[in-house]
Amino acid sequence: MKNFNVIDASEIKLGMRFSAPIFFDDGESMFLAEDRTVKQYHISAISHWKIKTLLTFGHAIDGNEVDELEELDELDEEDVVDELEEI
Repeated sequence: MKNFNVIDASEIKLGMRFSAPIFFDDGESMFLAEDRTVKQYHISAISHWKIKTLLTFGHAIDGNEVDELEELDELDEEDVVDELEEI
């Protein structure tokens, strides 16, 4: 079985993405899905819960741009809100 890579939680920065999911130190509960962008609420959770380390089978990937799929998800959410307001 492949070993997890340990990430110092203080190294997690806004806009980072990883090639594999990131897990809490239990190795089972997911903190961040693969190729998803670290948001401010992730940074806040690390601070609030005093998280020291996180685990992943992957590595940080280049680029701080917002994932195109996340942009589409956000647009879809706005469309749903607009539709609900019309009802």
